[in-house]
Amino acid sequence: MAEQVVTEPSQPSFDYMLYEGDPEHLRTVVATPNLPNPQINPSLLKLKHRIGHGPFGDVWLATHHQSSHDYDEYHEVAIKMLHPIKEEDMPKFMVKFEKLFLKLRKLPSACWLHGISVISGKSSPQICIIMKFYEGSVGDRMARLKGGKLPLPDVLRYGVGLAKGIHEVHMLGILVLNIKPTNLLLSEHDQVVLGDFGIPFLLLGIQLPDPDVSLKHGSFNYMAPEQWEPEIRGPISVETDSWGFGCCILEMLTGVPPWFDKPVGEIYNSVVVKQEKPQLPNGLPPAVENILSGCFEYDLRNRPLITDILHTFESSRDAVFNDGEWTGLGSRISADRRPGGSSESTWFLTKDHLQVGDIVRSRKVPNNCKNMAVPEGTVVGLEKETDRGGFVLVRVQGIHNPLRVNITTLERLTSGLATGDWVRLLDPDRNKNHSFIGILHSIERDGTVSVGFIGLETPWKGHCSQLQMADRFCVGQFVKLKENVFTPRFPWVHKREGLWATGKITQVLPNGCLIVHFPGRFVFKGECNSYLADPAEVEHVSFNTCSTLMDKYQHVEDHHWAVRPLMIAFGVLTAMKFGLVVGHNVGARLKKGGSRWAHGGGSSHGQDGQNGGGKSKWLPSPVANMLARDGTVTPVPAR
Repeated sequence: MAEQVVTEPSQPSFDYMLYEGDPEHLRTVVATPNLPNPQINPSLLKLKHRIGHGPFGDVWLATHHQSSHDYDEYHEVAIKMLHPIKEEDMPKFMVKFEKLFLKLRKLPSACWLHGISVISGKSSPQICIIMKFYEGSVGDRMARLKGGKLPLPDVLRYGVGLAKGIHEVHMLGILVLNIKPTNLLLSEHDQVVLGDFGIPFLLLGIQLPDPDVSLKHGSFNYMAPEQWEPEIRGPISVETDSWGFGCCILEMLTGVPPWFDKPVGEIYNSVVVKQEKPQLPNGLPPAVENILSGCFEYDLRNRPLITDILHTFESSRDAVFNDGEWTGLGSRISADRRPGGSSESTWFLTKDHLQVGDIVRSRKVPNNCKNMAVPEGTVVGLEKETDRGGFVLVRVQGIHNPLRVNITTLERLTSGLATGDWVRLLDPDRNKNHSFIGILHSIERDGTVSVGFIGLETPWKGHCSQLQMADRFCVGQFVKLKENVFTPRFPWVHKREGLWATGKITQVLPNGCLIVHFPGRFVFKGECNSYLADPAEVEHVSFNTCSTLMDKYQHVEDHHWAVRPLMIAFGVLTAMKFGLVVGHNVGARLKKGGSRWAHGGGSSHGQDGQNGGGKSKWLPSPVANMLARDGTVTPVPAR
C-alpha cells in the first residue's frame, strides 16, 4: 500500500452534550472524547534519515502509521531520539512526559506532539519523542542570508513569538533551558514555534550513562552561569530562560552565537569564572538594548522575567528609526542599579507587583547586615504604571497622611518574611543532601515560598511555616568554618598550625553559596585563591568575636598575607635596634669604667712599689694587686 502523508487531524478538546429520550422528556448526557494515549508502538514508526543533531540526541525524519476501522494514514513526523539513559530511569522520564503531554498539546506556540516511544538502539533502548515536522527554522533562514543576520523588524517579531512560547511553557511549570535559533521552528505562516519544550528540564535528576552528557543542561553557547553547576551556582529558575532568550536574539542580530568558535573550557571560564557579558550590537532601540543587557546579568535574580521581555519587544516592534532617534517606543525600564551602589537591578526591584492591603517595609540596603529599624506600613493606594516602577501610597502608624513612596524602595512582607531574606529550615535533618540555610526567592500572599539551597538544581518549594529567619551573610564579611565541621561540603584552606583559615566573602550566589577569598594567604600567579562555602557550615568572624589578644592578632593576619612577614621584619629590626642600643650603652660604660680604673690603678701601684708599666696598668687596681701578689704579673724593667 502506498504511503499517503496527511496533516494531523485536530482532536476535539471540549465536552459536548447529547439529548436522549422523547421530545417532552429530554435528558442531558455529558460525553467526553477518549483521551489520546501518548505512548506509540515503535512498530508504527519508520525512520528515514537524520536531519539534525543536538546535545541531547538526534532528530530524524520518519513516518507514523495510524489506522483504525475507518481510516489508514501515514503522517510525516520528526523524531527526537534522546541519548540512552539508564533503564531504571526510563519510567521516571515517561511519567514526567505523560503528565505534561495533553497540556503541551494545547500550547499554540509549542510544536505539536504525537507521542512518545521507546526504540531499541544499538546498545540500549532509546526514548523517542514524536513531533510534527516543520519545514524550516529560524536558524535555517539565517543560514540562507548573507552574514547570517536578520533584519531588526524580523528579530523583534520573532522575539515576540519566542517570548510568548517561553511564557506558555513557564505557565505549566516547565523550563525550556535549550533556546537557540535551530530550535525555533517556523510554521506555514512564518510564526515561531518552540521545537524544544524543556527536554533538559525533564532530564533533571536522571543519571545518564555518559558523564559528559549528564553535565549538559543546555547548549554550551546559550547556557546561563547557573546551568553549568546548578547545585552549586543555581538554582535553575525561570530567569535562566531569560539568558537563553538574550543569546538567541543576539545571534539573530549578529549572525553568530555568543562566544563563537571558543572551546567549552573557555566558554565556562568566560561565563562562570570571569562573569563576562557578550557585547551587544549598536543601533538597537534603547528599550531593547536595556532588556538584552538585563538578560545577561550574572545573578539570575537581577534578570528580567519573560513577561517584561514580551512587553518590551511588543512595544518596540513598531518602532521607527528616523533622524538619529527611535520613535514609536513604548515604556521602558532601565536596567541601571539603584542610587547608592546597589547590587540589585531595577528588574529585581519591580518583580513583586504590590496590591492595596499589602504589608510593606523599606527595602534593606544590600550587603548591610545590620537590622535596620525601618517602619512597616500598609499600601492604601496605587498610582498608574505601578507595575512599571511607579509610586504607591503607604499608611504608616503614627503618621496621619499616607506617604507617597517609590515602589523600588519597598518590599512586601508575608508572615514577617520578604524576598531576599536569609532563611533556614526548621527541620534540617529531613534531607541532608542539600544545605538547610538559603535565600528566599519569592513568597506568595498565601505563604507559598521558593527558596534557593545549595545542593538543589531547582528552587525548593514549600510553605513559610517550614522556615525561620537566619543570620545574613554579606560581601566583605570574614568567615571561618565552625568548630564542629570536620568534613566541609567544599574544600577549605588550612593554616600553618593545621587550623581552618579565615576568608573574606567576595560574592553571594542566589542559593546562598558563598564565594570566599583568602587575602591572608600568599599565592603565586595563576593559583586559585577563591573557594566556595556552605553558609550552614561557617560563622562570622570580627574583632568583637575574637576573645583573646592572640585571636585579634591572627584576625589582623587574615586581612592580608603581607601582615605576617611585615610583623616578622618589624620584630627583627626592633631586636637589632634594641641590640645595637644595648651594645652601645654597655660598650660606653665599659670604656668609661676602664679609663677610671686605669687612672686609679696607677697611683695604687706607686704606693705598693709596683711598676706602673706592663699589662697590669690596664687592669682594675684590685685585680692588679691580686695578680701581683700571686706573682702572675711580671714587672717590666725600666729602660
